[in-house]
Amino acid sequence: MSNYIRYSYEQLEKFCIDCFNKFGFSGDESRIITDVLLLSDLYGIESHGMQRLVRYHKGIEKGLIKIDAKPEVVFETPVSAVIEGNDGMGQLVSHKAMNLAIEKAKKTGMAIVTVRNSNHFGIAGYYAKMACDNGLIGMAMTNSEAIMVPTFGRLAMLGSNPIAISMPAEPYDFFFDASTTVVTRGKLEIYNKLNKPLPDGWALDAKGKGSSDASDVLKNIVAKNGGGIMPLGGETEQSGSHKGYGYGMFCEIFCSILSQGLTSNHTHTGGKGGTCHGFIAIDPKVFGDAAAIKEHLSTFLKELRESPKSEGQTRIYTHGEKEIIAKADRLENGIDVNINTVKEMFDMCSYVGLNPVDYLGDVKFEDASESSYN
Repeated sequence: MSNYIRYSYEQLEKFCIDCFNKFGFSGDESRIITDVLLLSDLYGIESHGMQRLVRYHKGIEKGLIKIDAKPEVVFETPVSAVIEGNDGMGQLVSHKAMNLAIEKAKKTGMAIVTVRNSNHFGIAGYYAKMACDNGLIGMAMTNSEAIMVPTFGRLAMLGSNPIAISMPAEPYDFFFDASTTVVTRGKLEIYNKLNKPLPDGWALDAKGKGSSDASDVLKNIVAKNGGGIMPLGGETEQSGSHKGYGYGMFCEIFCSILSQGLTSNHTHTGGKGGTCHGFIAIDPKVFGDAAAIKEHLSTFLKELRESPKSEGQTRIYTHGEKEIIAKADRLENGIDVNINTVKEMFDMCSYVGLNPVDYLGDVKFEDASESSYN
């Protein structure tokens, strides 16, 4: 992969922890942020992994992300809570929120915790997995800066608004994490870095017409000039656009509406991030024998994998299977990082006072495009 450089997990982990330490986060905080970030790369979700570093750095520099912020519970019942994020780092606010949901669910059977005034939290699946690792059903979702154009519209009004769910099963857990847009903004950023045209059916220009120009679409999203990314289902009701639009609203309700925070179209305005999240934890035992429920799901997943394949296909995957395979491969063989992301990592080192060669080697950037720091 000529546009990529391969690093071991341990190299990237040390780089991230040391960088976040230099920003002013504690050792434990830096490890939590890094764990969320690198799980994305391990799972093969490049859009939310190392290539997000520049976004966090810019957020801290602009004051959107406050390093010393302390999230606080502002409303609470035995089965619910609202957390005020106080503009903190999304991963830290969310880690606290899902831990609270897990704690409540273990006592009461189920819990919903919603968050306002946070920031980008990485992959939603990380937090759903937290509950699953505790034997619970986990759900996580977030709104974001408006990038989704509603069906029949031409201005982005909702975020990518991903929804994730994870549930214990054998031989591996059910794990599903997807945006309610056709693709995420991060995917457009990758295409922009590679200077590749966007596939048809992904994005709209300022007039609400299909666009293959990643740079133009991204600029319009930031400037709120119109255009953005299509809902899951594409551009028309005939192709199912209204379904992705509706799923995005489902996410918005559990994030910004219940928390009384900023809806997607009002986030990232006036020097404030204002991102909102939602977390749900459910103990299967409130529906009967938890072990039997787990076995029932495991049986169905096995039946799905063993069901008849279409012509030319040899395997059916269940959700979470590819992530397990990708993680094992990347832990053994390393993680490929885009050359332009590596350039951003070098630039970050100059900002925080680290020697990039110690972490990333002596890399030449003649073929890399202009850094996002410029």
